[in-house]
Amino acid sequence: MIFDLSHPVVSIMQYSFQLQLNNENDTQALAEVLAAHFKQGIVYLIGDLGAGKTTLSRYFLHSLGHQGAVKSPTYTLVEPYQIKGQDVFHFDLYRLSDPYELELMGIRDYLDTPNALFLFEWPSKGGDEIPAAELIINIEKSADEMTRIATLSSNHAPLQHALETRFNHE
Repeated sequence: MIFDLSHPVVSIMQYSFQLQLNNENDTQALAEVLAAHFKQGIVYLIGDLGAGKTTLSRYFLHSLGHQGAVKSPTYTLVEPYQIKGQDVFHFDLYRLSDPYELELMGIRDYLDTPNALFLFEWPSKGGDEIPAAELIINIEKSADEMTRIATLSSNHAPLQHALETRFNHE
């Protein structure tokens, strides 16, 4: 996937890390590192249909401590969670036809929540209504669709170090 760097919601990231996700255990391991080192801010989850964005979101929420099911917010646009006193909002903008719909649904109220974590699937559909990402996770399917390649981009040195430590020493 190519990022349009002229678009205001995409900023240049200092760190980049790429790993292969061979199965759901790998996805869960990635989510555990994310939950330990990225607890608040804006996360973009980018990838084609079926790439694993919602699966990663589910494991991320569970790794943060959520008990129970994680519903895909495809039809509701957002699923709010309260996890150990932390507000987490999982957005899926796939069915959004106009970014202004986010304004009409009150996205500013969500974004005004202090110290919250925001997961945005299909962020390109949010246009200028959503803030710039602090972490971008791009998930691509392999040619045979059996594995995924996840590329994480951020300006978050502790997360980068944790990813390198966890996944470059296996």
